Formats: sequence, structure tokens, C-alpha cells
Amino acid sequence: MAVGYDYTTRKAVIGYFMKLAIIASDFGEAGKAAKALKNKVKSVGVREADVIVALGGDGFMLQTLHAYMDFDKPIFGMNKGTVGFLMNEFSADDLQDRIAKADTFTLHPLRMRATRCDGEVVEYLAVNEVSLLRETRQAAHMRVAVDGKIRIPELVGDGVLVATPAGSTAYNLSAHGPIIPLGSGLLALTPLSAFRPRRWRGALLPHNVSVEVTVNQPQKRPVSAVADMHEVRDVRHVLIEEARDRNLQIMFDAEHSLAERIFNEQFVH
Repeated sequence: MAVGYDYTTRKAVIGYFMKLAIIASDFGEAGKAAKALKNKVKSVGVREADVIVALGGDGFMLQTLHAYMDFDKPIFGMNKGTVGFLMNEFSADDLQDRIAKADTFTLHPLRMRATRCDGEVVEYLAVNEVSLLRETRQAAHMRVAVDGKIRIPELVGDGVLVATPAGSTAYNLSAHGPIIPLGSGLLALTPLSAFRPRRWRGALLPHNVSVEVTVNQPQKRPVSAVADMHEVRDVRHVLIEEARDRNLQIMFDAEHSLAERIFNEQFVH
């Protein structure tokens, strides 16, 4: 009798066979691994699938989450890339059983609403972080407000970012931002090479706040806004909020859960 997946309880159930869509990155060994996997497990189209199996690295996982964000399907990633923090270990054996026993985490991305200097408004979602970055040799000058209250009248530096817990171990960590455990209900507001305020190291914010960044002198000191891999250049104002209406589901082997990985990162020397 087949083991499957119940979308209501997120637990394995008896008598239901999972339909898997196997997709792979165009780089490295992912394509070869996908071909080998398809020889063992039947693959269907994404629209027909119950679970998407993504082979690649963290970059490909982010692409997959963005590409199929509207499909409301869990994604089980297997590492055939470089880093693989968001991926499980690759194995072509017992895939149905692994997925049936996997833990599923529901993540809410950030919604970035960027207004360009010409008045155009552009909106993107970000799984990891939203970053504001200087475009030229001149430092960016920005005003930062949280829930409508100005917290930093003028932040001078390379930029600033807002990171989710899932993204706190990525760019945010490289910028010396804090690692945020899953389920903490927090976001990280982290400066990038801040010159002023000189001793400001960032802040932890409740996940339900709105962060507004206004660029001072945007024509003289141009700034771009980046939501994961989507860039908007020459912005003058950016609103960042958690998109509670969007649910992203990532599956992990129970013994290597995302929550445990993020927690362990705090003790790596």
C-alpha cells in the first residue's frame, strides 16, 4: 500500500500515492542527477504534482520558490549545488518514503513595494531579504521608519536590508546581522557598512511591522532595491512588510530540519 501526503495535517497517510514533479538546475550535476532520479521515480508536470522535487543549490531553491509561488505546493529540495543550506542531502533511494516522513515549514515572504524616481511603483516578494544598495561610489543617505515612526533620520553607508528568519543566515549574516530562529516572530534590520550612525549595528523587529526607507538625494546618490534576485534601480522610497497572504512550503528530512540548521548556525565557530 502506498504512503502519501495529506495537505491538511502535513503528515504521511496510508493509501495515497504522491505525484512528484522533478525539476533541476541547468548548472553543475543537477541535470544528470534528475535523469537518474526519473529512472527510479515517475515524474509529472508541476501542475499535476503533489510535491515539487528541486535539484540544485540554494539559488535554484529560491528560483523555484518564486517561480511556483502561486501553485501552493510543497518543495523538497536536494543538494546538487554549492551551498545547499535550504536543501536536503541528495539520494535517489526511497524518495517517496523520505518525503512522506519529512517536516514541512510554512514561510511568509517579504513584500517589497518600491517607488522609483520617475514615479513607477514596482512590487516583488522576497524569501530571504530585501536590500537597499548604493549604485555609485557615493554613500547612500536614507531615512528609516518603522510603523510610520522615524527611527533613523539619516543612515549613511552602503545600504540596509530586512531579512526573514530563513534568510538570516544568508546576506544578513555576512553583514554581521543576527541569526533568527524560525518561529521567533522577528525580522532583522541590518545596516550595510554604515558610516553613520557610527555604532548602530541594526535591530530586531516584530514580524508584523512595516519598514519604510526613504532615499535622501536619490538623483545625486542613487539607490537600488533588491528582493532576492529582483532588482529595481533608482528608487526613492521602499515599503517592506511581511506578506501574510502568501504561504511557501519547504520540506526537510526530519533529522535535518530547517529550524535545527538555523539554530545550529549560532554555535558554529
